[in-house]
Amino acid sequence: MFSNRYIFIYTTIFVVVIAAILSATAMFLQPFQERNIRIAKAQDILTSAGIESTRANAEELFSRYIVDQRLVDRHGAIVNDGRNPFDVELRDEIRKLQDLERGRSTVEPAFPLFISEIRGQRSYIIPVIGRGLWGPLWGYVALQDDLNTIAGVVFDHAGETPGLGSQIADSWFHQQFIGKRIFDDNENFVSVRLMRGGTENNPHGVDALSGGTITGDGLSETIETSLELYVPFFRNQRRVVIEAEQRRVEELRLQEEQRVQDSIAHVQAQAQAEQRARELRWRQQQQAAQEAAATSEEN
Repeated sequence: MFSNRYIFIYTTIFVVVIAAILSATAMFLQPFQERNIRIAKAQDILTSAGIESTRANAEELFSRYIVDQRLVDRHGAIVNDGRNPFDVELRDEIRKLQDLERGRSTVEPAFPLFISEIRGQRSYIIPVIGRGLWGPLWGYVALQDDLNTIAGVVFDHAGETPGLGSQIADSWFHQQFIGKRIFDDNENFVSVRLMRGGTENNPHGVDALSGGTITGDGLSETIETSLELYVPFFRNQRRVVIEAEQRRVEELRLQEEQRVQDSIAHVQAQAQAEQRARELRWRQQQQAAQEAAATSEEN
């Protein structure tokens, strides 16, 4: 029989050794786990922009098609606080905003966004985060360069009901969002919501999930509350786009006016040239007639 002292020492050593092995294993695997998380995040961002990728090429495609990453403050201004937007989690920034609004902190949040470009077409990719029936929901919404029309989405969940709420992660469900708009005709932010039936002609509605009502409501809230953080930025950018379009239209108008004026001037110059040519011919004819008459008189 082993003494209590022996058993205690043996157990202590055994626990310490096992703990050291587990700790070393965790430390060894941590870089691989972190890289896997980054690759999965890059794949989600690419998928929302309509770019298919694999674990093997996700990083290369991300570098190729994601042409800009930015942080925006709650007023819609671009900020540069030294952080890589890819490493900034929307969840943490929302907590900062809540603490700021409750007077618990003076730290300003900054929300990440990503810009893709494919064949000259840009998309603005916004992270979204919220809660479903059983746990967190997350994903990305890509907007066309009008910052209104949805170009693509990707959503995922931690544990929604299989075959019901879990369908928010299915590609067929994501396809329904393409072409929907987050602003109405009066430039009011209305987001996009899951609705029961009759959404084909509704630019702000997507068919709800059958049997997944709570998850669907959570996803609608997730999209709305997350995108709402970026509305000041959307408005600023849309104003820039509208002003740029107005300048373009004005330039085209001025160019057209100049073209018309140049055309009129050309026609007038051509008419004047023809008039001078007719006058010259008439003078030549008169001179020829006079010379003919003088020659006849001499004869």
